[in-house]
Amino acid sequence: MDGKVCVITGGASGIGLASARRLASEGATVVIADLDETRGPEVAEELGGLFVRTNVADEGSVKALFEQTVAEYGRVDVAFNNAGINPTEDNSILTTGIEAWAKVQTVNLTSVYLCCKYALEHMVKQKSGSIINTASFVALLGAATSQISYSASKGGVLSMSRELGVQFAKEGIRVNALCPGPVNTPLLEELFAKDPEQAQRRLVHVPRGRFGEPEEIAAAVAFLASDDASFVNAATFTVDGGISAAYVTAE
Repeated sequence: MDGKVCVITGGASGIGLASARRLASEGATVVIADLDETRGPEVAEELGGLFVRTNVADEGSVKALFEQTVAEYGRVDVAFNNAGINPTEDNSILTTGIEAWAKVQTVNLTSVYLCCKYALEHMVKQKSGSIINTASFVALLGAATSQISYSASKGGVLSMSRELGVQFAKEGIRVNALCPGPVNTPLLEELFAKDPEQAQRRLVHVPRGRFGEPEEIAAAVAFLASDDASFVNAATFTVDGGISAAYVTAE
């Protein structure tokens, strides 16, 4: 990753933070795009990179993120579009209100559209780049413990990534969808701390018998960002501990 400039949304915590540390350890320059004006600058300083306060749901903010990155470093080699939300008010379609639906769609799907759009503007000029969009294993599977807008948003991310990967391949650009299983992040911990029974209901379906760790997802990000993945494009890259392959798990 020496010399590569990597923009990571949601880079101040969870999978984004673990990925920023992994990419920086391999020689990349990281740009931490986040709303957290406390942790964001700390992470950027730790890794010798740049913090840009970014509201991924705002077009002007996203456009400015990539413009500032190019102004500072001259290029954008990797865009890891990772920021997202998973609020408790998003649940069954029978109880999820339109405001909750719209909020999740905006932050989880429209933001990825915006980040792809403005990353691609620079990558097309370079004739190179890797875009990694965080989808989810719920884009591949249905769940009776529904979070309807979250699932729909991640399905949209998956489909959009596939189409962009096909469209821009001849421009030297790869676009892949990363589909993690449940991971021990603040987002998951907050959700399950409120309902341990819900957590156990999910955990029983994981063949490994545990949730993933952010560093395990970061390893996949590092691969997809690197030249080792030069022929990996428009892919559904699943890192879920075997959940999506399981019918019955071992006792």
